[in-house]
Amino acid sequence: MPIATPEVYAEMLDRAKANEFAYPAINVTSSETLNAALRGFAEAESDGIIQVSTGGAEFASGTKVKDMVTGAVGLAEFAHVVAAKYPVNVALHTDHCPKDKLDGFVRPLIAISQERVNSGANPLFQSHMWDGSAVPMDENLQIAADLLAKAAAARIVLEIEVGVVGGEEDGVANEINDKLYTSAEDYLKTVDVLGTGEKGRYLLAATFGNVHGVYKPGNVKLRPEILKQGQDVVAQKLGLADGAKPFDLVFHGGSGSLLEEIHEAVSYGVIKMNIDTDTQYAFTRPIVAHMFANYDGVLKIDGEVGNKKVYDPRSYLKAAEQAMATRITQACEHLKSAGRMIAG
Repeated sequence: MPIATPEVYAEMLDRAKANEFAYPAINVTSSETLNAALRGFAEAESDGIIQVSTGGAEFASGTKVKDMVTGAVGLAEFAHVVAAKYPVNVALHTDHCPKDKLDGFVRPLIAISQERVNSGANPLFQSHMWDGSAVPMDENLQIAADLLAKAAAARIVLEIEVGVVGGEEDGVANEINDKLYTSAEDYLKTVDVLGTGEKGRYLLAATFGNVHGVYKPGNVKLRPEILKQGQDVVAQKLGLADGAKPFDLVFHGGSGSLLEEIHEAVSYGVIKMNIDTDTQYAFTRPIVAHMFANYDGVLKIDGEVGNKKVYDPRSYLKAAEQAMATRITQACEHLKSAGRMIAG
């Protein structure tokens, strides 16, 4: 199917919320990892989200060019062509963008989508993330409000972060402290400034102990009840029924999380869960195995010529694609939680 239209993306998000499941949002850095994500979704018979970070986009542009917008556009255009061959809906998203990179990443990408929409086409990306966790809350929401208006005009969903995800990703490091937990006041400020959809749809990456990076199961101390408390306090403010979930939530930093913690978070309104570390390892592991098993073929040892069949990148990248796709298929199964995550 073609990349999701704004209407299809909205339906995807609504369906996840109604049926209490979440979509894996897979970070990609190349055409090969993007192919793996598409394959994984297709094999799971699941719709999904593919995303690119600032660093991933810069890498995708080529290590000589190193331009985030160029890399992001290149991957998105590739996805628009290749995804049409798969029987699932896929949305394109950009991951964490801090304040100092907005002018070199998210704002130009929104402008590109606005030009496409003005000409009668669909936006290039379906959503973008503004990561204001490093700035004061009021400034975070002020910038979010400006971006939300621009995103809504370009038929794009905005994702924001309120609170701080600990650990390190793409060179951005945050301490592990009490800021990892979004407060009730933060939830209320968010809805006061951004509304509940009337100003444009947005996803909220609220934090409940999330940490980026590599951790063994049980080492990340999550408190999913923070998500429920946030939904409850805003539902009460808005006069909504008990159990209402006014926010569309996002789960960042899930590596090392226990399955029951993931399922609990999804039950509180998480509809998107970012996955990067696990799929990076899944992609790399078969390449390592190939090199060890075929060291005398991939290296020209003692004046020999090696073995072209095993140093041809296709000989090991196809195994990497399959392994990453398998991991994504597993993630789809884990995030079903309730209802069925089926292709739309």
